[in-house]
Amino acid sequence: MAKVDDLDLSLLSELKKDGSISIPLLAKKLNINASVLYSRIKRLIKKKMIKKYTIDIDESQLGFGVKAYVGINRDPKFKAEIHENLLKIAEIDRIIEVTGRFDLMVGALAEDLEQLHSIVVDKIGKIDGIQNTETFVELERTEKSPMYLSS
Repeated sequence: MAKVDDLDLSLLSELKKDGSISIPLLAKKLNINASVLYSRIKRLIKKKMIKKYTIDIDESQLGFGVKAYVGINRDPKFKAEIHENLLKIAEIDRIIEVTGRFDLMVGALAEDLEQLHSIVVDKIGKIDGIQNTETFVELERTEKSPMYLSS
């Protein structure tokens, strides 16, 4: 586990809220010198604690009104082929191998429920080795900072 102090945690918390914040503004917010802040960020990147900077896109503005997760049970003999075929489905944005009653959970974006149905039945369901699926439609999402960033 990487060694971090309160300043690192405050820095990570602020960057998690807004990764586009400028160094001078962030330095002022954290009440530290900008050069110290810059070196801290470089150190966290070097330690691979900060893996990348990204943006949060409102997919509904792009016409994707339905977000869903699909639990999948698979024949273990087809593990690699199933993974490859799932990656080919444009509407799938993540594949997560899990423990529990499913082998995989995949995240999918669709314009509407009809398109989601088509993704699950006509695309995912037709892959050799898929044994069964169960779909969970996201109704509402509330996100919060992870416990290591909470004060």
